[in-house]
Amino acid sequence: MTTPSCARPWASLFKICAAALALFALSGCASVFLVDNQVRSYARWADRPTPSGASTPVVIPQAPQVFRFERLPSQQDNRGAGQNELERLATLSLAKVGWTPAAAGVTPPWTVEVSAATLRLPHAPWESPYDGFWGGGFGPGFGFPGRDYVVTGTGQIIYAPLFMRMDTPYYQREVSLVIRHAASGRVVYETRAAHDGRWNSSNALWLAMLDAALRGFPTPPEGLRQVNVEVPR
Repeated sequence: MTTPSCARPWASLFKICAAALALFALSGCASVFLVDNQVRSYARWADRPTPSGASTPVVIPQAPQVFRFERLPSQQDNRGAGQNELERLATLSLAKVGWTPAAAGVTPPWTVEVSAATLRLPHAPWESPYDGFWGGGFGPGFGFPGRDYVVTGTGQIIYAPLFMRMDTPYYQREVSLVIRHAASGRVVYETRAAHDGRWNSSNALWLAMLDAALRGFPTPPEGLRQVNVEVPR
């Protein structure tokens, strides 16, 4: 049975669309999103005298090294679930620079304190809370007013825009790692990575921030720097 000639163009179009969708799916699988981080690190491996005048020499450690996690009282009081997951992710990042948790019964030379914070904003800092759906308006009577509505002294709404304003949450996040010399309690390394954007919280996002915070470890460049980490979608 032969295919009617009038059906052939549709069949060809279907094949082209199918191929395009397949190509789009493959490119989507290979796509990444960029986690841009503002990182600042402080290395204090050199010997520092104590108030009593005594000091314990500390040199820049060469991998491999072992450590144990140390928690603040507030981190011990949050039932541990979130902190456990954060420390698990930090373990993955630290392993990339040759640092691993000490085995049971082993006294490590270093302790690591890791913390994270998230601030949820109703909209991005540069967005006006009075902007309409399209990011601004022309005022009453022109289709897209700048405010959702105006209420009179009696409580009457005198106008409303065509589209009500829809806020998209915006997040400011930060991770921090503090490494101490276990014998003296002295801080020998501190690093922070800050990232803000609309991405939802995920392990991949936090891991990227931890990796950025440890970029250049154990001898990072001075000052604030931007560290970009690509994360597969």
